Amino acid sequence: MISQPLKLGFLASGAGSSAQAIVAAIEAGRLAAEPRLMISNNKTAEALAFAAAHGMAALCIPTQADPLAADERLVDALTSHGVELIVLSGYLRQLGPVTLGRYAGRVLNIHPGPLPQFGGHGMYGRRVHEAVLASGALESGVCIHVVDEEYDRGPVIARRSVEVRPGDTPESLEARVRALEPGFFVETLRRIAEGSLKLPAGSA
Repeated sequence: MISQPLKLGFLASGAGSSAQAIVAAIEAGRLAAEPRLMISNNKTAEALAFAAAHGMAALCIPTQADPLAADERLVDALTSHGVELIVLSGYLRQLGPVTLGRYAGRVLNIHPGPLPQFGGHGMYGRRVHEAVLASGALESGVCIHVVDEEYDRGPVIARRSVEVRPGDTPESLEARVRALEPGFFVETLRRIAEGSLKLPAGSA
């Protein structure tokens, strides 16, 4: 069940820019949500320091040595902090079956290109923008989708288009897309909190 205000958990491997924007929106009263927990697989992640500075529980759970144990620790931590909806904010690890089972339909990720055309294993960061430009597409976009066991396969719940301009490079396209992501995530969560955007059946 997802209740209001949204009870959010964040997973980040680096700065977690979308997570930071979401927390800022909550603190400013622009989003009806509670930031319950920040988890990173990287103990030096800026996202952990940000969370601690904002009074949020922060935890490092490395995943490489024992992925199954990490998966179980992840679920234990999220459930013990009352997390109902998970936001991936630059989390560079695939979620395990325990987490995906417990939070089926309630894990959201933002992808820097149109899905399903420019998604899948290995399609992240600048690689997405390189592929968009190589295809000759006239527009790219930002997609927020539900996470399942396959990379970028889950249902897309929100999209925003980004024009591909003449002379664009992967770097210039990436900069425009990245600038949209944090605010778009905040807007999408606000719509979920208000009830104007429904998650797929079985997730709420």
